[in-house]
Amino acid sequence: MPESPQSSASDHSSGDNVLDDILPRDSVAGPSSFDQGEGQQTEEKTVAPDHTGEQPALEIKNLHRFFGKLKAVDNVSFKAFPGQVMGFIGPNGAGKTTTMRILASLDLPTAGDAFVCGYSVVDDPEKARTKLGFMPDSFGKYNNMDVVEYLDFYARAYGFKGEQRRDAIERVLVFTELRKLAHKPINTLSKGMSQRLGLGRTLIHDPQVLILDEPAAGLDPRARVELRELIHLLAAEMNKTVLISSHILTELGEICDSAAIIEAGKILIHGTIKELRNFRPKKEGIQSTSETLLVSILAETESLEKWLLEQPFVSHVSPAVNQITFEFAGDKSQQADLLKRMIEKQFPILEFSGKSETLEDAFMSITEGIVQ
Repeated sequence: MPESPQSSASDHSSGDNVLDDILPRDSVAGPSSFDQGEGQQTEEKTVAPDHTGEQPALEIKNLHRFFGKLKAVDNVSFKAFPGQVMGFIGPNGAGKTTTMRILASLDLPTAGDAFVCGYSVVDDPEKARTKLGFMPDSFGKYNNMDVVEYLDFYARAYGFKGEQRRDAIERVLVFTELRKLAHKPINTLSKGMSQRLGLGRTLIHDPQVLILDEPAAGLDPRARVELRELIHLLAAEMNKTVLISSHILTELGEICDSAAIIEAGKILIHGTIKELRNFRPKKEGIQSTSETLLVSILAETESLEKWLLEQPFVSHVSPAVNQITFEFAGDKSQQADLLKRMIEKQFPILEFSGKSETLEDAFMSITEGIVQ
């Protein structure tokens, strides 16, 4: 558990100068050279391997968290593995932050458990914290502190001393590209730089599992791209496990390899991004074998819409500006025949294709808009 600010402040009086000694001007460290195993626990892990033989870095088992009659988290279970970026998706009030707070050992579940690198957040929270870094959706900034002092405070709070502490701060500064802002007051940082500082604070003790709650909220497009690149490096190059929540589903669709969708405290579905995009919940009047097709037309859609409604295998016709989407239950040869008849009817077709499903499409079709 991190020390109190008072303990850290007293350590400053031991003779170390945070500005001149922590980061010598000729210090050089690689952007992804976090030391592995230094000062970390080496006890044997306790979580059984999954069917592939690989142990999950993060495992949630039948997690419940009730507030009176409100079931904020209701029997949530899923796993995430080393090197995996997993999206945690849901509307406001779905239970995402509550679940993340339990994982960070900031709250206790009503029932169930969660494991970080094999350590229970209920029974062994001290060891779980050594393996986990939590970046909340907002974090405090202290007055009269610059970037180095802020990171130094957290390095000391995690028990780093001497050369180990200097190395930890330097590597975080280089990785987050905050080195040039090392002595800038933190209350003058832009939103993007503040988020980088928050990520740096989360990485200071080199955790294996990262929990990021809405890290891209309020960022401009360039800052979002840069944050996405940092997260990719953490997973792909450093083999860290990242659980990330966001309402920007296009971002998650690009950065995550898997996701879990939660609503009203319950996990509705979890799997790879491809599986979620291809998932087609049963809807009234739509056959499970049907495919969503898109037709773009160089004209008004009204006449084509009427014609499509008269064709076999066609249902749920949805017109928009110069394009129509519809469900088609026929096979590929019947699709080709439908296109041939459109052309024979002299509709000015620009495009005829299967509609690409996005993570947003999956989210809208799977969730019902339930608010607790």
